[in-house]
Amino acid sequence: MKNLRMKAARAAKDMSQGELAAVVEATRQTIGMIEAGDYNPTLKLCIRICRALDKTLDELFWEEE
Repeated sequence: MKNLRMKAARAAKDMSQGELAAVVEATRQTIGMIEAGDYNPTLKLCIRICRALDKTLDELFWEEE
């Protein structure tokens, strides 16, 4: 499932995928794959992404049923 909430939060901070990747110590490709729903990140990476985007885990990664 695509992570549009993460993409929207990144865009709201005016960050590119590469900029977010640098902050969270990941690759741009990893960020793109998370947003596309093609990669399931570790909890550690999820937390770093949330901190970089000033969001909670629930706001970015909780899947509504």
